[in-house]
Amino acid sequence: MKLNTLSPAEGAKTKGVRVGRGIGCGMGKTCGRGHKGQKARAGGYHKVGFEGGQMPLQRRLPKFGFRSALARVTQELRVADLEKVPGEVIDLISLRDVDLIGSGIKAVKIFGEGKLTRKFVVRGLRVSKSAKLAIESAGGLVE
Repeated sequence: MKLNTLSPAEGAKTKGVRVGRGIGCGMGKTCGRGHKGQKARAGGYHKVGFEGGQMPLQRRLPKFGFRSALARVTQELRVADLEKVPGEVIDLISLRDVDLIGSGIKAVKIFGEGKLTRKFVVRGLRVSKSAKLAIESAGGLVE
């Protein structure tokens, strides 16, 4: 196959209909638009979704979905993720330093999935009951 031998499929390219060339051609006078009415006029059409005055579909259907503003500034972490943080104290700053949370995050909650091998102090973070139990059973402290 070569680029200079390529051609469109048979019937893919058809000539446009020449309208308004007299009554003998069948597409003269009204040019296939019929007599009068909105669609017969030049520039006579309606906006997208318009249904002739009937309540449009996008307004008949209920709105759905919600995006919480709090969800943009909060994040959840597992207890096992805390193993990646060096040092004794774990807070927002130490979590940012190891890229466990983004720069815009203002609140973090820790959930009790995973196991801990060392003890540390969790400061200024929300902690679930199971996470608190896991941290304290490893010898740590939740402030």
